[in-house]
Amino acid sequence: MEAKQWTVQIYISEEGDDTNARAVLSTRDTSTVTGRGVARRNPIDRAIPEIGDELAASRALEDLAIRLHDVAADDIVQLAGPVAP
Repeated sequence: MEAKQWTVQIYISEEGDDTNARAVLSTRDTSTVTGRGVARRNPIDRAIPEIGDELAASRALEDLAIRLHDVAADDIVQLAGPVAP
């Protein structure tokens, strides 16, 4: 059985009260799928950057999961089914 490794890198940037995250999945065949997430701090809340990072990253990972599921669904439609004789 062959072991496979896929890598997810999360990139986080902050601008004012907004935190943006991008989760990039890379597979061995160099395919990539990207998810994005945003967190916005309410101006009346204390500034705790880790919370914005966590929220934005989790939302990016959730978006990535949905996009990866869509890729799999498209592959099933295009590639699955009986083998031609």
